[in-house]
Amino acid sequence: MAGSRVVVSCPLRYRFRVIDRLPEPPSPAATRGTVVHAVLEGLFDLPPAGRTLQAAAELVEPAWARLREREPAVGTLFDDEAALAQWLESARELLAGYFALEDPTRLAPAARELYVEHVLESGLRLRGYVDRLDEATTAQGLALRVVDYKTGRSPGPAFENSAMFQMRFYALLLWRVRGVIPRELRLYYLGDRTWLRATPDEADLRATERRIEALWAAIDRAHRTGDWRATPSRLCSWCDHQARCPAFGGTPPPLPAPRSAAAAALAEAVPAVCEADG
Repeated sequence: MAGSRVVVSCPLRYRFRVIDRLPEPPSPAATRGTVVHAVLEGLFDLPPAGRTLQAAAELVEPAWARLREREPAVGTLFDDEAALAQWLESARELLAGYFALEDPTRLAPAARELYVEHVLESGLRLRGYVDRLDEATTAQGLALRVVDYKTGRSPGPAFENSAMFQMRFYALLLWRVRGVIPRELRLYYLGDRTWLRATPDEADLRATERRIEALWAAIDRAHRTGDWRATPSRLCSWCDHQARCPAFGGTPPPLPAPRSAAAAALAEAVPAVCEADG
């Protein structure tokens, strides 16, 4: 992967979201993902025998209530009770997809929503949240498994390697922080009940580190030159920033000032690129 060209799907959208930090209205799909992740985190607070699909389904409405209290704007997503009920049922269907992939009664996660942070030799600070970390002690030492949940559908075969980039990012962080290369990376797609798996080695993670450095260099170059160009694609239909986009006749706002403020935002940028680019 060394020397490969790394791009962000739309640099201008990335700038709007990460550098300008422009607000985006909540969406039913993203909000559902937040609720499902909260349920899967809370599911492991139950004793193993109690981790059933029914128990998970019963956690959906409390998770939705907590999110609505924390972020009142999500309460405006649904026009009536029927629409809300249908949406809640779609969240329960995604949880059924999770139970089709693994049996949580047999698991004892070491951590959930684990925050990991590391500063590379270049000075670049990396940070991220791991959905779940499993640990086991083997004859060879500590074995780690990194698990991430996606509430959408799996990518096509041509995009599987890109999809796993985020997982290798997490593996790199864990290796640098704990000195152990995760034995397995699992990416669960609850939307179509499939999963991707990787078994990284040191060469993989060093290549991932080089790619992250290349991403950072591209972001820093765009910031120095002001060249955050729009890249129109079919994804524009889901973008909240069309009114500001030159591809749709809009005008981007000035970049944040002073430069130090934008630099601070850039310091938090790479994890977002890793997820968006992956």
